[in-house]
Parts: sequence; structure tokens; C-alpha cells
Amino acid sequence: MKIHAVFNRDGGTFRTMDIKLFAKTAKEIFEKHGHTFESEIVPGKSVVKTLQKVASEVGEHVLMAGGGDGTISAAADVAWKAKVPLAVLPAGTMNLFARALKIPLDINVALESLASGTIQAVDISTANEESFVHQFSIGFQPQMIKLRNTLEYRSRWGKRLASIRAFAKAMGNPPRFAVRLVIDGIPTERTVSAISISNNPYGSGVLPVPDNVDHGELGVYVAGGLTPGAIVKLAFSVLTGSWRRNPDVDEILAKDVELHFPHLRRGAKATIDGELIPLARDVKIAIHVGELQVLVPQVRLSI
Repeated sequence: MKIHAVFNRDGGTFRTMDIKLFAKTAKEIFEKHGHTFESEIVPGKSVVKTLQKVASEVGEHVLMAGGGDGTISAAADVAWKAKVPLAVLPAGTMNLFARALKIPLDINVALESLASGTIQAVDISTANEESFVHQFSIGFQPQMIKLRNTLEYRSRWGKRLASIRAFAKAMGNPPRFAVRLVIDGIPTERTVSAISISNNPYGSGVLPVPDNVDHGELGVYVAGGLTPGAIVKLAFSVLTGSWRRNPDVDEILAKDVELHFPHLRRGAKATIDGELIPLARDVKIAIHVGELQVLVPQVRLSI
């Protein structure tokens, strides 16, 4: 295979290491396995443009992306639209799609596993025109991320601490909004505090990560109008892996979902793969089964 990598030098792990030495190591590992390898090291602001340039190259090749969840989400969108395989190198804080693909989180181990890996077809989803590989969310999560973005942090642990502080602040004033949902053609109206729709249903682990990325269904998670106390209980159930027994959360599997917000506030936000975007009054969510090609470890390692 021909591998062309784009490394976000502003990604969490890369910020604290000799990224040029890492790129040299990556080249040696892939060439040892009989592949050709080249890489681009770029700042975060240039990542998408570079991904698009690499994906548009003539001839068969694999687009590798190294960075956090935002970088990987952008790379998945580019690879899907260009119809080129994607290799995910986890260099962020959570690395949720990498976890779902069973890619080792140690990036040096990940290089070895991907160099001996195989191409697999997995699912990718869209919310209107925006693609996502992990989750589309409205309500509590966007509110928490907006608060976190007002806090300063310079490291992976600093980001986690900022997230905890933002959660504590958001908990005191949880959102509450009306929504009309049409799930596989069946309409319902609810007043809720949060809706998350995942690209494949979450597994049984503590983190919100699917066991399989080729299940072919969306996971729809709806939390009713929550009080601060209910949010604390929900957070505890998430941390202990018992959230499916929480009466405030409904889980539904679906092929397509439509959302309508009759009283949408100006400036309302949603998140796609953890990144804030403007929330439209009407959102149509669909899963595109097997349309994303990814390079995965030949032996799916547990992490």
C-alpha cells in the first residue's frame, strides 16, 4: 500500500513529542512491512486543506490522519467523499473512533498494528450535510463544551480538568427544550435536556464507544428534562457503566432520524464529534452503511 499521512502538530500527543522523529519512525515501520510512506506535518489550521490535497492524489493510496477526535472526524469526511481508505492514528485526548476501530492508543504500537492491518468497510453518518463517525449531540453536551471553551488549558490533563469544571457549571442550569422526533417514520414530541445520536449503538463499556462500527444502525439516546440531581445520578451511572438502567435515558436503534425544534433559540449549538456547530431548526440524520473504508489491525486488539 501507499500511505500518505497528515499529522496535526497541534494535536494533544504531538504537542509534547519530537514529531519529525516520529514521522521518520512511522516511515521505517511501514516500509519494513512492504509499504511506501510519506507524511505532512502541519498546524491545526491547515489540517483540512492538507487532507483534501492528499486525498485528491491520483492513484490508489491510504490517507492517514494523526491527531485528536476533531482531526479524525475531518479526515473521515474527506476520505469518505474522496472514496479513499482512511488510517486513524490516535493522538488526542479521547480518541473515540480509534477505540471503536480497536486501534491501540499508544501511537507507536498503533503504527505497527496498522502497518500489518487490512482494509475494512465501516459505517459513517450524516446530520444534514455534516458527516460524523462518533456522535451528533444537542442539549447538555454542547452547553458543557461552550463553557469548557471559555477556560484555558494547555495539555490533555488540563482539557480533562476544564471539562470537569464545565460539567459542574452546566449542571446548575441544565437545558430544557421541546423537540419533535421522527424515528424511522414514527413521530413523537418530547421535552428533553439532551439528545445524542451515535454512528452505531454504544457498547457495554464505560466510554460511549460502539462495540462494532459496521452494525448499520444509529443509536438514539434521549434524556428527559433533567434536574441538577438527575444529572449527577446520570453522570454516576455513566461512570459505572450502568447508564442503560437509568430511567431518565431512552435508547432506540434506528436507520434514520428527523429532528424539529419549534422554539429554537438564536445561536443554539450542536456538537458533531465533539466540535460545536450551529444547530438548524430541522436536522435529518442518516447512516451510510459500509461507505467508509478504514485501515484496521488485522487482529482486532482489545484496549
